[in-house]
Amino acid sequence: MPSQPSTQLETFPNPKPEIDYTIRMSIPEFTCLCPKTGQPDFATLQLEYVPDARCVELKSLKSYVWSFRDRGAFHEAVTNEIADALAAVTTPRYMKLTAVFNVRGGIYTTIVATRRQPKWTPEPTIELP
Repeated sequence: MPSQPSTQLETFPNPKPEIDYTIRMSIPEFTCLCPKTGQPDFATLQLEYVPDARCVELKSLKSYVWSFRDRGAFHEAVTNEIADALAAVTTPRYMKLTAVFNVRGGIYTTIVATRRQPKWTPEPTIELP
């Protein structure tokens, strides 16, 4: 097997740290296990962040997400755990992780976790005609 799951997230220097810009990623193959039944839970993770000094490296993110495949975790806990880990290694100006879990028992669950630097303020929204 060419790669293995890993709990290590790698980063690289932000190539444009002097400006605010947004990085958006869609991670459609997230899986973990229901801690009550052991059945698989599937989700799409939507990551958006405004980097400061560091950006997350994509291959390490893929391996990190893979590391949850055989772990039991409640949706709320796993979403916040991933947001905490990403924020710890990148210290972004702002980060939002949205976990959209597939239906289970007729219920869809979406968890949104945000992290922000205390003094960071976003640029005002501009509406174009």
